[in-house]
Amino acid sequence: MKKTREIELEYGGFYHIYNRGNNGTTLFHTPDNYYHFLRLYEKYVEPIADTYAWCLMGNHFHLLVRIKEEGDIGFLADFNSSRSGDSGRLKWKTSHNRPESEGPGRVMGMKKPIPHRMFGHLFNSYTKYLNLKIGRTGSLFEKNFHRIPINSDRYFRNLVMYIHQNPVHHGFTNDFKDYPWSSYGSVISEKTTRVKRKEVLDWFDNRNNFIYAHIQPIDTDYINHLIVE
Repeated sequence: MKKTREIELEYGGFYHIYNRGNNGTTLFHTPDNYYHFLRLYEKYVEPIADTYAWCLMGNHFHLLVRIKEEGDIGFLADFNSSRSGDSGRLKWKTSHNRPESEGPGRVMGMKKPIPHRMFGHLFNSYTKYLNLKIGRTGSLFEKNFHRIPINSDRYFRNLVMYIHQNPVHHGFTNDFKDYPWSSYGSVISEKTTRVKRKEVLDWFDNRNNFIYAHIQPIDTDYINHLIVE
């Protein structure tokens, strides 16, 4: 059985993705750090994955994503990464009206991005940004990141609740509903969001059930292997 850091991200698959700072080092020092990670997430991950739940904490994070179908991911036309990790640009060509194919996963000199490498670009760019910001050197995240396939509705629902309640578990807040660096507020809000709000609420039947479920105990049989200490 493959370790959770070695599992291949398959197109169309749902995954719990998480990682923490190398040797427990702090990933986010200020609100600007959190915002910058989310900007980089939008840049590198949103083109290849849909997000259903997320939470960022001081030294680790949790994501619940679905890797898009291969045909729904554009082709990467250009890739430039800056030292600070925030001014590089990704140029995409959509799968529609694309040039003649040059072979599997390629068109006219462009290539289809590999999902796990796009997460790697996110982590590398954020590392460069934070190292420059606070004057540190070396790796920031633990090598490779965990990716656990989600294979049932029950698992999905428990994972959403676990992710949103995690700040309480780790002592970052007394009430997860007030924690600003998670998707809980986006799911119950009516404001525009990139989180797949409708799909998440459908898994809980409706908004009221979503809120009610979050104050109930989580099925520990489904979360014991998720806990990151």
